[in-house]
Amino acid sequence: MSDPELEAAMTLGVLNPLDERAPNDLGRFGLGLKTASFSQCRSLTVASKRIGQEIVCLRWDLDAIASDPEGGWRMYEGPAVGSESFIEPLAEMSSGTIVLWEKMDRVVTPGSDLNHFADLADDVELRLAMIFHRLLEGSNPDFQLYMNSRPVQPWDPFMTGHPAKAMESPVERRNTPSGILEVQCHVLPHKDKLSEDEFTKAGGPEGWTSQQGFYVYRNKRLLLAGGWLGLGRGRAWNREESHRLARIRIEIPNSADADWKIDVRKSTARPPVFVRNWLTGLAENTRDKARKVFAFRGSTIQGPGGAPIDQAWHVEHLRSGLRYRIHQGHPAVAAVIEACGERQDLVKAMLRVIEETVPVQRIWLDTAENKDTPKTGFDGEPNQSVIEVATVLFEDLLTRKGLSPDEARKAMHRTEPFQKYPTLIANLGRSE
Repeated sequence: MSDPELEAAMTLGVLNPLDERAPNDLGRFGLGLKTASFSQCRSLTVASKRIGQEIVCLRWDLDAIASDPEGGWRMYEGPAVGSESFIEPLAEMSSGTIVLWEKMDRVVTPGSDLNHFADLADDVELRLAMIFHRLLEGSNPDFQLYMNSRPVQPWDPFMTGHPAKAMESPVERRNTPSGILEVQCHVLPHKDKLSEDEFTKAGGPEGWTSQQGFYVYRNKRLLLAGGWLGLGRGRAWNREESHRLARIRIEIPNSADADWKIDVRKSTARPPVFVRNWLTGLAENTRDKARKVFAFRGSTIQGPGGAPIDQAWHVEHLRSGLRYRIHQGHPAVAAVIEACGERQDLVKAMLRVIEETVPVQRIWLDTAENKDTPKTGFDGEPNQSVIEVATVLFEDLLTRKGLSPDEARKAMHRTEPFQKYPTLIANLGRSE
């Protein structure tokens, strides 16, 4: 920056927020750098240099302002005494800008140590990687960020292109009074489809449950990461475990700040009335798909050709609430009932006891506390017990039902939980 440009940049609120901005302008109020700096330090120095020009440097010092007997807001030229070395790197650069914080009274507090400071630095890096990820991505990013000489790696909240994603919708665009709105809906993979490292990273700075919902961007800069923007049918949706895989990207132009109630901190947003129904519909569809993926642990809920999966449990919707019933038509259950002949009543009584004693409250509590659904015996790759159970049921379909081997395999493909093991099913009944 030149001397006049730096003076304007260091002046609070120098720009009218109602003025039209360039489409790629990330600012609005002319307060961001100054207020963010004053929230962390009491002395802000900015030194800048344009190609072929001398270094210019201005400084705000809140302590000096507080002690000024005239009560003025005096801005100083040059760095503070003893701080000259911090701006010396500019002398070796053709152009550039250095922002220097001193007298830090928010991060560096009594009791702070190096470990505490390192944790804060890690958190800052995570936030930068999230907020600016779309500007940092790709082979030709808009700019680069470094923390302690290391490039900040962008964090993509949508796991774009991951083969296990349940949904990545086409980008939808809608003309609004304040410009074009872009929306893309995502349902992320279930934990069972991810490596431990992928799962941890995809959880983001706040964790899976907190990171669900809408991601509002302005000029590719993230303003709001998660939450449902007060939308919902009847009442506003909360962030719930069952919908934690749902994330929706919204891109708004900087001409939409007033309509979207973007505040000076750029940390809140509220959709205008004319797009709420549209966004609610998109969110409902995304939440529904995310809930199904979460409930079915990422496995398919349809068999070959789109045929429904024969589930072991059914849900009955009653006026008094939900009730879970064992599906007596499930091949494994039906085989046992039929094999018992005249004592089918005994088996059905046992099934009823199991249905009436499902520890629903305990499962719900364990899920809420552990932030994950409880494991089942058939999780992961098929072990010997899975193979044994599948083989028994396959033989039953051949003998009791009279199916051919191919017909039995097709039936197994439509039977929970064996639809998760297509390779195992394909090898059933085949000689080694």
